[in-house]
Amino acid sequence: MSTLLQGIDARARLAGTNKLEILMFTLGRERASGKRETYGINVFKVREVIRAPALTRAPDMPPSIEGMASLRGALVPVLNMVRYVGIDTEDVPEIMILAEYNGQTLGFLVETVETILRVDWSAMRAPPAMLNANGGGLVTAVTELADGRLVMMMDVESILDQTLNGEATAVPESFSEIPPPGRTILFADDSAVARKQIARTLDAMHVGHLDAVNGHQAWQQLKKIADAADSSGRPVRDHLQLILTDVEMPEMDGYMLVKQIKADPRFKGIPVVMHSSLSGDSNHTLGMSVGADEYVPKFEPRRLAQTLNRLLA
Repeated sequence: MSTLLQGIDARARLAGTNKLEILMFTLGRERASGKRETYGINVFKVREVIRAPALTRAPDMPPSIEGMASLRGALVPVLNMVRYVGIDTEDVPEIMILAEYNGQTLGFLVETVETILRVDWSAMRAPPAMLNANGGGLVTAVTELADGRLVMMMDVESILDQTLNGEATAVPESFSEIPPPGRTILFADDSAVARKQIARTLDAMHVGHLDAVNGHQAWQQLKKIADAADSSGRPVRDHLQLILTDVEMPEMDGYMLVKQIKADPRFKGIPVVMHSSLSGDSNHTLGMSVGADEYVPKFEPRRLAQTLNRLLA
């Protein structure tokens, strides 16, 4: 199964093409409908796919945590995705997806892993607001396959936050890093959990902010700001002093957004910071290759505040 994930260098070349690769998986046949729904996770977040190893359960673990596994000397918490999502099924999860993001490793128990799908981010649609509200924000994007099936992209950041009871997205009440007054940031992120943490961080820094749920929406807002600046005869940087963007977003990803910003002379001099749970060295390099000025891991509000303060000052 690990052969599914070979060719990382080839996937790295997807940066800036607005494409991604999704590892598709199922969680079992639901008793009521008799259907197997299809879910997905970005291949960049997947380290390995293996048979479910022997697990050890410790006292006081969250209900959705099946246990912990010892893998190459490291203890990895393992989440039962069937129980977490609430699938009523007789099927037993026998496959583990080992995911790594934001410097943390977590195992996901699933029923089956299907294949890797290469798709354009423009084909990934934001889910209906009602789905997000009822599903706890677990689905960040949906795409339709040629056979009519819908693939739902899971928000691993939301899963991490809920599993840790909000500890992953806690924000200090105040920061020593306070930039000069009158600064405004536009930030884009498809994760509701991440947007809330960014907004709380900026509020604690006394920085004004605008937000967008994906790169496409952010680009539309930026064009409106640039048009307004043109009409007033003032540079864009008088209206907006920094742009913060996630990498993984439906319709337009962060790599493509950064490329378009850097190609438009109206945004010259405005720093662009990539803010992602894809925190490995290769992802940092990819962000720099499309023109990002800085690359900051998610869920590190103090580090984010320090970076933003330095650039805004």
